[in-house]
Amino acid sequence: MTDTAAPRFHPQGLIPTAEQSAIQLAQNRISLVAANAGAAKTTTLALRIGEALARRLPPEQVLALTFTPEARDVLRQRLLDIGIPYSLATAVRVATFEDFAQQALAELEHGDTPRLHHLRDMKPWLLEALRRVGERYLGKVEYLDIRTHNIALSQAIDAQLALKATMLLDSVDVEYVGVEEAAEILKTPLADYLAALEYETLRSDSDGSAQFRGPYDATYDLAKLLAQSPDAAHELPRYRVVVCDELHDLNEAGYRILSALLAQPECWFVGAGDKDQVIHSKLGASGEFMESRFARDFGNTRQYPLTITWRHGPHLALAMAEFKAKAVQSGLPLHTEIRQAQYADATQCGEKIVAAIKAWKKDGYPIDGCTVLLRDRHQAIAVEQALMHAKIGYRTPPMAGYLQRDEILFLRGMMAIALKDLAAVKSQDVRMAIVEALAVFGEAGHSHEQLEQAKRDIAKHPQLLDGFYGRYLDSGHASPIKAAIDCAAAFGPDSPAHEVLRAVCDAMHLELAARRIFVRPHDAQAVAKSISGFLAAAERSNLTLAGFWQELNAAEAFAGRKREKDVVTIDYAVNAKGKEYEHVILPFMEAGEFPAALADGREEDNLFYVAATRAKMRLTLLAPEEAERRSPYLARLRLNAIGAAAEQAIARNEAAAQEQMPARHYLSATIHEAQQVKALGAKFDWPRKAWYVEPGMDLEPFRRWLRH
Repeated sequence: MTDTAAPRFHPQGLIPTAEQSAIQLAQNRISLVAANAGAAKTTTLALRIGEALARRLPPEQVLALTFTPEARDVLRQRLLDIGIPYSLATAVRVATFEDFAQQALAELEHGDTPRLHHLRDMKPWLLEALRRVGERYLGKVEYLDIRTHNIALSQAIDAQLALKATMLLDSVDVEYVGVEEAAEILKTPLADYLAALEYETLRSDSDGSAQFRGPYDATYDLAKLLAQSPDAAHELPRYRVVVCDELHDLNEAGYRILSALLAQPECWFVGAGDKDQVIHSKLGASGEFMESRFARDFGNTRQYPLTITWRHGPHLALAMAEFKAKAVQSGLPLHTEIRQAQYADATQCGEKIVAAIKAWKKDGYPIDGCTVLLRDRHQAIAVEQALMHAKIGYRTPPMAGYLQRDEILFLRGMMAIALKDLAAVKSQDVRMAIVEALAVFGEAGHSHEQLEQAKRDIAKHPQLLDGFYGRYLDSGHASPIKAAIDCAAAFGPDSPAHEVLRAVCDAMHLELAARRIFVRPHDAQAVAKSISGFLAAAERSNLTLAGFWQELNAAEAFAGRKREKDVVTIDYAVNAKGKEYEHVILPFMEAGEFPAALADGREEDNLFYVAATRAKMRLTLLAPEEAERRSPYLARLRLNAIGAAAEQAIARNEAAAQEQMPARHYLSATIHEAQQVKALGAKFDWPRKAWYVEPGMDLEPFRRWLRH
C-alpha cells in the first residue's frame, strides 16, 4: 500500500477513530493490534480489508482467518455492514483455520479426506485406540490405567487436542526415552498419551496419508506437513493481504500455518487480539505469539493499540483499566452500572441473584437480557434452585444444568435404586446418563459393550435399574457401589434425604473416587464441592428421600420447559468469550472460588476480565459479607476511585458525539427491542453498538428510547 495520507475506503454508518484509521492504513508487513475487549476488533479488520479492496486489490487475494465458525460468520457480515459491495465482500475468502487447512490439504493431496465433524464422532476410533493400547502395553508398563467411560474419553480427547495444538505429540523420541518417560515429559496421563499415538496410527494409511480427519486434525496435519516438507508451503494459495481475528487464541499449529502464508513474497498481515483474553492455554493459546514471536520470526513488525471499547460505558472500562493495569477507554456516553451485593451463604447468594434480576425487570428491561456467568459447576446448585423457587425460567447449555452433572447423576441414581423409581425421570437421555454415572463413580468392572447395553436397556425399561449391579456389572469382587446400594436399601422412603445421601457418599468414599476419576485437581475439587452443595441442599429442604426425589424431578421438568421469552441464561465464564450481554451477574466472588484455588493465577485473572467485559449496561457482583472472604478482584477494580473520571468521560463522549454528528439521535434500545426500532426506521451504529435516528426523521415514535 502506498499514498497513506488519506484512506480510500470510507465506511458507511461509522466514523473510524484515529486508532482504527492507523490500522486501516498500516504500512508494516506485519501489523499486530493489541485490542481491548469490545474494541471493535472485527470491524477494524473489516476496515483494513475495505481499504485493500478500495486500492484495487482483487478480493481473491485477501484471506481472513478466524478460530470458530461463529467468528467467521460475524466477520463475513461485518464486511457487508461497513459498506463493502456484496460482489467484493463475498469474493473475499473468510475461513476458520480448520476449514482453510482442510481445503489446502485437499489440493495438496489431490482429493478430499473423510471428516469427523464433531468430537463425539471420535469416540469409536478412540475406543479402538484404547483397545490397542491394552493389547500392546497392559502388563508391560507400570501405572497404566485404561478406562472407557465418557469422562475418561472426554479427558483423553482434551489431552490429544492439547498435544496436537502445541505440536508436542511428535516432539519426544519414544524409542529413545520410552513411553512412560515421554508421557511424563509431556505432562500427560500415560493412557491418554498412548491413546493419542494409537489414534494417529489408526488415521494413517500404509503410505502415511490420512484415512480420516477429526475436529482440528486438518490444522495439525497441515502444520506437521509444513514442518516436514517446507516445499509444501510453495503449493499453498498466495494472498497479498491476510488478517486474523481473536489472535490471542493462536496456538503453535495455527502459527506454523500463518508463518507459511506470510513467508510468501508481498504478503501483508494484520492480526488483532487481546493477550488478556488468553483462557485456553491448556490448548496451546498464548499471548507470546503477539508479544514476541512474530517480531522474532519476521522482523518488520509493528504493534497498534485499539483501546476504545464500544461495548460498555466508562465506568466498566475504567474499572477494567485498573484491574489489568492497562489503557482502556470507552467511546460511549453510557453509564454502565456496576452493582454490588453481599451474601451470608450459597442460598442467600442465589436469593441475591433473584433480587438482581427482579431489579432489572423493575427498571423496564426484559429478563432475557440477564446472564449469570459461573466460575465452576458446583455453583449452579444454589443458582438454579433460587431461580426455580422464584419461578424464573432459565436456560443452560445442553446437559449442563446441575441435575445433569455426573456426580449429581450418580446420587440421583442411588436415590432411584433406593426408591425403585427411575421411571420418574422422564428423559431417556438422562436415564442413560444416570446409568453411566453409576458405573463410572462405582468403578465396577465392566466393558464398554456391557455399559452401553445397560444404558440402552434401562433407558427403555427403567425397572431394570433394580438389578443393575448384578445383571450388567462384574460382581465377582467387592465393589464400593455394591456397598452403597446396600446402604441405600437399608433406608426407607420416609428417611431424611440428606442422611441417606450422606451415608451413600461415605459408603462410596465418593470424594476419593472423584480424585481418581478426574485427572485435573481443579476438576476433582469442583466435583467435591458439587457433592457437598447437593448434600447441603437436601438438608435445607428438610424433605424425606421420597419428597426430595419428587422435588428434583419437578425441578428438572421446570428447567427443561421450552420458553420463548423471559428466560435467564446461566452459563460458565469460560464459554462467554466472543459474546456480550445486557446484564451480567457474577456470583460467588469469593476467595478460592474466583480466582479458583487450584487454577493458574494469570489465567484466572483473564477469565474474570473476559466475564466482566461481556456486560453492556449493567454488571452485578455478588460477594460474601465478610470482607476477608471476598475475592481480591473486587479491590483491584478500585470502583470508589474511578467514579468521577468515568462521569467526566461520559460527558466528553456525549459532546464528541454531538460534535461529530450533531443531528444523529442515539437510542437506548436494548437488543430485545431491536426489531421495534428497526421497523420504525432506526439504523445501527456497529462500532458503538447502538441504534440511532438519522437527521430529518420524526423523533416522536422514538421518544421512549431517546437519550437525554
